[in-house]
Amino acid sequence: MGDVRFSDLTTLQVGGPIGRLVTATTQRDLVDLATAAWHDGERWLALGGGSNLLVGDDGFDGTVIRILTRGIEVLSDAPTGSVRVRVQAGETWDDLVAWSVAQGFSGLEALSGIPGSVGAAPVQNIGAYGQELEASLVAVEFLDEGADAPRRMPADELELGYRTSVLKRGLAGIVVSVELELHDTAGERAVLGEALGQPIAYGQLAQALGVQLGDRVPVAAVRDAVLGLRRSKGMVLDADDRDSVSAGSFFTNPIVTERVARTLPGDAPRWYLEPDRPDEVVPLAALASQSPLDAFLAHQASVEASEAVAVDEPAEPLVKLSAAWLIEHAGIRRGFALPGSRAAISSKHTLALTNRGGATARDVAELARFVQGRVQAEFGIVLHPEPVLVDLEL
Repeated sequence: MGDVRFSDLTTLQVGGPIGRLVTATTQRDLVDLATAAWHDGERWLALGGGSNLLVGDDGFDGTVIRILTRGIEVLSDAPTGSVRVRVQAGETWDDLVAWSVAQGFSGLEALSGIPGSVGAAPVQNIGAYGQELEASLVAVEFLDEGADAPRRMPADELELGYRTSVLKRGLAGIVVSVELELHDTAGERAVLGEALGQPIAYGQLAQALGVQLGDRVPVAAVRDAVLGLRRSKGMVLDADDRDSVSAGSFFTNPIVTERVARTLPGDAPRWYLEPDRPDEVVPLAALASQSPLDAFLAHQASVEASEAVAVDEPAEPLVKLSAAWLIEHAGIRRGFALPGSRAAISSKHTLALTNRGGATARDVAELARFVQGRVQAEFGIVLHPEPVLVDLEL
């Protein structure tokens, strides 16, 4: 094992030693280093900003390719009123958002402050405050494992969903660059003197801006408001804030059927979604009269039988729940830590698991399992981790 540890290169500051670390600063470097690792048959891992990664304490006995490529290129083939840009995978995501706002382009402003690299963004289909990458993503350049040159993958081939994609679900390879289409506000700026962002689509953001949902406000104001909200939750990296030593939101918001959502208390936040993404449904189905836990156990016992039956009925509406609400109402409060552990729930935001100083990956995993267990016992719903787990299981 080498001298560099994942704890040195990840925002959670945990994880064991790296077998061999190589760094790509150009696209050519990235392709060459990746193909060399594949040719040698080594275990390999691509590392960007390290903001969505949890690696075990024993480390990774293989090659870690650290992607530090840079470059933002404005392309010439954009539709009227839009601008297309190609961004190298190693660019810092928030630097890209800041650049787009400074240029007067809209479409990314509500994604301000998200840590990590541009190349990781489509893997997770990042989103926040009413915006998702999917709305702006045109394509990625993708280097398939074993290939010697990248190929262009249009966004519709990435099977983007809520915090997921075909890249996250197992397509092996590396995102080399990302192509985005943003709204060019030049016409508006000529008339209004300022660049307006996309319609505000998130209640908390609208409240922070003092506007109504659907209103449009300057992109710079949206960015400032989002950064303020994220800082208040410890979600902007800050060396002086231990709550920001995290992987961001550790659990995704569960998506369940309407019947499962009805088993929750009336004050549980919920948002209806279009019923066309069955792969995103947490597989819990039961009569509303059952308790959540009984519903979960009954469904688990009947999965095989139900899969064999073809039901020609309209899809049941899907509902997104609040993981933070579930955690808090399972009795876990902000700042909670297991006895003797250096990992803790953020004191600002229940969804973040933080390193209070000297935590191990095992500490974080134990806390995550405890949270999962409490939520499942209370509501019959299984929370799923958002970070990529390497040589570690919950």
